Amino acid sequence: MKHLIGDKKFYANVLKVAVPIMIQNGISNFVSLLDNIMIGQVGTEQMSGIAIVNQLMFVFYLGIFGALSAAGIFSAQFYGKGDHEGVRHAMRFKLYVSVVLVVLGIVAFLRYGDQLILLYLHDEGGTTQSLDAALRYGREYLAVMLIGLMPFGIEEAYASTLRECGETRLPMLAGIIAVFVNLGFNYLLIFGKFGFPVLGVTGAAIATVISRYIQLLVVVVWTHLHTRRVPFAKGLYGSYVIPKALIGKIAVKGLPLMANEILWAAGMAVLNQCYSLRGLDAIAGLNIASTITNLFNIVFIAMGSAISIMVGQLLGAGKMEEAKDTDAKLIAFSVFSCFGIGAILMLLAPLFPLFYNTTEQVRALATGFIRVGAACMPIYAFMHASYFTLRSGGKTLITFCFDSVFLWVVSTPLAFVLSRYTTLPILTLYLCVQLIDLIKCGIGFVLVKKGVWLHNIVAQEQAKE
Repeated sequence: MKHLIGDKKFYANVLKVAVPIMIQNGISNFVSLLDNIMIGQVGTEQMSGIAIVNQLMFVFYLGIFGALSAAGIFSAQFYGKGDHEGVRHAMRFKLYVSVVLVVLGIVAFLRYGDQLILLYLHDEGGTTQSLDAALRYGREYLAVMLIGLMPFGIEEAYASTLRECGETRLPMLAGIIAVFVNLGFNYLLIFGKFGFPVLGVTGAAIATVISRYIQLLVVVVWTHLHTRRVPFAKGLYGSYVIPKALIGKIAVKGLPLMANEILWAAGMAVLNQCYSLRGLDAIAGLNIASTITNLFNIVFIAMGSAISIMVGQLLGAGKMEEAKDTDAKLIAFSVFSCFGIGAILMLLAPLFPLFYNTTEQVRALATGFIRVGAACMPIYAFMHASYFTLRSGGKTLITFCFDSVFLWVVSTPLAFVLSRYTTLPILTLYLCVQLIDLIKCGIGFVLVKKGVWLHNIVAQEQAKE
């Protein structure tokens, strides 16, 4: 146990990295909760239509995240090495990839948006009219949300690099500003307050797009006004060239990561599609539950980022034993924290669905989903920490197998079979799929314990103009 517990200085350093991320994610998720409640006041069909589109957009967001993560591994290790030109090259790579993926994403959503939404609409427990309404609202929401994809991609490139260089407060501040802008415009545009038109789901989408442009503006302006604190920004656009050798290395690491994130998000979309076979109430209940649990998941999500940053910098500096010791303590802190947080969420579960203007059936399902998520939170924490541990050392092929391959080979087939060939109630089905992740925890424990991730990927890398 002593090996898993750090001293006061250790936890002070952890909290310095993790707390700003927790605050940003916490405020963002809290405002998402308020947004969700606002839409929930309008109607179940509106809430379901937005939930489906957000599930589809989630695949795109994680595709961006995965594509940038490979360059992020190099950014963190270059920074640990003191090589700012290397960080600059990795940042340029991120910008190029973001623009390309955003263009591809917009084309894909414009071409296949309706077909994708229809995959989630089934008539068990619903009516043709309610399904048609959900499709219509989802289509309206998606059309506006596409305008916000470009600022999202570019801002993520900047914010992720800032975090990898130890500057976590500015992304937090920009995120806080953005979510309050989003909240304010949601109130004005969804309900038509203070002379604004009543736009419903379209208003919710417009508010999100406005907030993303504001967030991008804050991050970009601050970064280029503070080049002493973030040296990579100096001369970032002085050249658009990236050394070919570095591009090759990032691509080798990046393809498995991008494939992993896209396949993982797609796998989660398939899981939700399986759950949707139990009817529109199941979608609405899951939407409420996911919004609530995301608010409580900020601790283990922030700890994953802390592992990526702190362990990555130690690996880049060649401090292997310190990296191993730090990682063990970070994983333990994440898991132990989630036992307590999960217990609190379990007790509060019945309260949150009461804020929604929906049926008692949807509220009961949402409460059940929340309780399953609360009980499984320590499992999620360990899996998340294991994933970021493996990724910090550049073992992207292993993370690909650990994450998305497991999802597609184990979890998704289980959900497919249970949803289509059994009459299990939706809550039992959902619990079975979550508990299968215990196998993944066992695999993660073995891989982390063996130290297969202890690798310095920038030791021989010389950044060139």
